[in-house]
Amino acid sequence: MKNSIVLIIKGFIMGIANVIPGVSGGTLALTLGIYENFINAISHFFTKIKENFKFLIPIFIGMVLSILTMSNVIDSCFKKFPIPTTLFFMGLVIGGIPLIAKKLKNADEVKKPSSYLIALMTFALVMVLAFSQEIFGRGLQDANLSNLNIIGYLILTLVGLIAAATMIIPGVSGSLVLMLLGYYFPVIKTIKHLTTFNNVTKDILILGCFGVGVLIGIVLIAKVIEFLLKKFEKKTYFGVLGFIIASVIAIPVSVYHEVGQIDFTIIQVIAGVIFLLLGIIFGYKLGDE
Repeated sequence: MKNSIVLIIKGFIMGIANVIPGVSGGTLALTLGIYENFINAISHFFTKIKENFKFLIPIFIGMVLSILTMSNVIDSCFKKFPIPTTLFFMGLVIGGIPLIAKKLKNADEVKKPSSYLIALMTFALVMVLAFSQEIFGRGLQDANLSNLNIIGYLILTLVGLIAAATMIIPGVSGSLVLMLLGYYFPVIKTIKHLTTFNNVTKDILILGCFGVGVLIGIVLIAKVIEFLLKKFEKKTYFGVLGFIIASVIAIPVSVYHEVGQIDFTIIQVIAGVIFLLLGIIFGYKLGDE
């Protein structure tokens, strides 16, 4: 029972991460200590159905609950308390870095320049994604989900697939990619509208198509990541380390793009430092569970 509650909490945090542009659900899954098990359970779901079902269901319950309940809350927190909120999520990511360091400790790859090059390249990739949103994001038109035809629903499913693939890659924000594609705000608005129970059928159809794409994307990318972890474990983790470090920087970039000018008041800064420390402690403790 205790383990299920912990998994629901971790799933809840992953769900929040996938709502926020710049924050990677995959990164938090890794820093929370469930990434490898999560990938393995999806890739081999039918080999140990009961065991994998028991592991995945609490996580998905937590993710769904957080997406449905926290969309408005997170949006308000970033607008009203941008510094503490931003620093808290940065702290969650930072708190999980020791977990990655443990996986690389005493590894032969630590001495190889090629591994550091992989980390540097992945760091650069995430930073390009983050800053491309800052540079090009303002000119993108949001997709119109009000009058979709069959082609529109198929495109929405494809967008869900792409988003899912990025959601579970550590350091790459699925929400940020959705924003680049022009689907982030329309999907978030549909989720918010669903909670009002007005025109439920249409909202469920839109989110259902998007969800099918997400499910397919998760399964496909899980197979790829499992292969990389099996064949090139240490090098993959060096790449992940680059993702994680870059995501710490990408988070405030994305938040600044969304919120705009931020007032650095003394209260916000002090609260920010406190929440940064809380995020680090919380991330470290959850990753150690």
